[in-house]
This record gives sequence, structure tokens and C-alpha cells, in this order.
Amino acid sequence: MAKVCPISGKKSAPAGKYSNRTRATQFNPTRTKRRQSPNFQKKRVFVPELDKTFTLTISTTGIKTIEKKGAFRALRDAGIITDNHIARAAKKQAA
Repeated sequence: MAKVCPISGKKSAPAGKYSNRTRATQFNPTRTKRRQSPNFQKKRVFVPELDKTFTLTISTTGIKTIEKKGAFRALRDAGIITDNHIARAAKKQAA
């Protein structure tokens, strides 16, 4: 399974552009394509509105987005926090 950041949508991409130095190998049929992956980090994100912790593998761009928007809004926009999470938290607070 390819890793994709749920917050920013970043995923691995082909790397290795054409340069004059490697002109002879540009047309080599056995050449393999390098892939560059984003800087993924495993993070535990606490959402105080739900009183719940989520463990996510996200890119550093996703971490910056969480810091900017806030944990609840960023995870809700990404679809990680669903209506079920919100309903359970409301029910827990009412009890």
C-alpha cells in the first residue's frame, strides 16, 4: 500500500530529471525510476474537543497544517474525524 498523507494528500513521486551528464542513460531501457517520498512522521495528535488521541502517519506539511488550523478542524477537513466521533463525544459529555 502506498503511503499518502491524509492531511495534505502528499504521496511518493518519480524523481531523477534529465540532465546532459546522464544523456547516455536517458534512453537505457533497463533504467529504474527512483521515487522520492515525503517526509513522513508518526505523530500522536490530541483533540481536546473530543478528549481523544489519534495516532497518524503524516507528512511534515500536514503537521504544519495541524498547527495552523488546529487539530480538530484539520482532522475534520481530512475526514479522519467523522460525525460518529462528534456524536460519541457529545453523548459522553451529556452523561
